[in-house]
Amino acid sequence: MAPRMDLNGTAFGAKIAKRFYNVSLAIEQSTLAKATQDLVMLRASQINGCGFCVDYHFKDAVAAGETTVRLNLVSAWRESTVFTDAERAALALAEEGTRLADAHPGVSDETWDQVREHYDDEQITALVYVIAMINAANRLGVIVRTQGGTYEHGMFASLSN
Repeated sequence: MAPRMDLNGTAFGAKIAKRFYNVSLAIEQSTLAKATQDLVMLRASQINGCGFCVDYHFKDAVAAGETTVRLNLVSAWRESTVFTDAERAALALAEEGTRLADAHPGVSDETWDQVREHYDDEQITALVYVIAMINAANRLGVIVRTQGGTYEHGMFASLSN
């Protein structure tokens, strides 16, 4: 499928993209481990079918030192041995927070308790925001059919303040 449009191709779109990027940058600078953020963003992007975001977050994770073994197993994290209990809690929260429209009952108390066990309030705040932001980014990409395969690590750095 061909892309429908470049959301950043107008002055208005670029203005919004810069603000969106800066929210993501604030989350990235939180105390939540970057590796956890990358895993969560990759998993939500897989669920939502956003090729551009899968490409983006896979490549950024590799550039940050993540192994391809772990990244390749994100979609099967429950059946994998390469994730910590804390990462599993974050991935469960990402899945439950992403599947809200799939007649999913939302985030279970069990998942929330697991998250509380492994993360402090600042990290949980960052985790909730990263899940919300990646779901928004996925929707933008899917609506306009932004294609995966063209992302280059760091290509949005010029959007930061």
